[in-house]
Amino acid sequence: MREGRNLKIVFAGSPEYAVPALKALHEKFGVAAVITQPDKPVGRKKILTPTPVNQAAQELGIPVYRFDKIRAHSDEVKALGADVMFTCAYGQLLTQEILDCFPMGVWNLHASLLPEFRGASPIQSAILAGKTHTGVTVMRTELSLDTGGILLVKRCETGGMDSGELSAVLSELSAQAVTEAAELIKNGNTQLLIQDEARATYCKKIVKEDGKINFADSAENICRLIRAFSPAPAAYCNFGSAFLNVYAAEVCEGEGEIGAVICADKRGITVKCGEGAIIIKRLQPSGGKVMNASDFVNGRKIKAGDRLD
Repeated sequence: MREGRNLKIVFAGSPEYAVPALKALHEKFGVAAVITQPDKPVGRKKILTPTPVNQAAQELGIPVYRFDKIRAHSDEVKALGADVMFTCAYGQLLTQEILDCFPMGVWNLHASLLPEFRGASPIQSAILAGKTHTGVTVMRTELSLDTGGILLVKRCETGGMDSGELSAVLSELSAQAVTEAAELIKNGNTQLLIQDEARATYCKKIVKEDGKINFADSAENICRLIRAFSPAPAAYCNFGSAFLNVYAAEVCEGEGEIGAVICADKRGITVKCGEGAIIIKRLQPSGGKVMNASDFVNGRKIKAGDRLD
């Protein structure tokens, strides 16, 4: 039997990342309704597909609302009669009319240690910045971007993970954070920590072009870029007239011209950088599948002396 059934909760989220938080919240408190993005075309056949949060909500028997623009549906949101809303990677900005629908507030699960990395790409940005720790912040939503008071924080180590691996850890951490936050809100324990604006940093939405590898950069920075963009949208470089997506690499030593392949063997593809070198471990050639770099080498697709840029 669920605890805290007197708290009527709405959950807003869209991607797979938000599913553990929805399930945890529903298990402990019950979720009255889910708000998510509309179905979108997926794959080469462009088949209309519900968001992962939509699919999870249907499996749990929770009513789902798929608003193209939530700001145009404030009357429907208010009619839900909920006390509080939690948002997790929902994907739409909220208006004051939406915030006013919830007497106990709207609370966002943000994947950074605020006020660092406010905005759309906190996980990738933490890796790019070489942070040893990141986490999930539960904050009260305001109209300005990720500026609200902090209710609680859950921390974790980045540990050399790529963005896919770190996202999975933070997703589970969000599930822990949302149930703790709901308990605090239910009991009226909502003393907030005001964010230090002097420490605030911002991050923009990641696009494919941001993942272009510049081999004049240091090997350490290039490896951070590769981890930050793996598995999507993937860091990449040019190889002749084609390109290679690069999913995993390690820092190593080596001499040669910047961008030159120093060695291509069973260990991978060693490329000289502005400072140090990297060994590419996993890649995807144009029109091909993701593979170990050693398999690409075995196919005699690349050799010492070739250039990447």
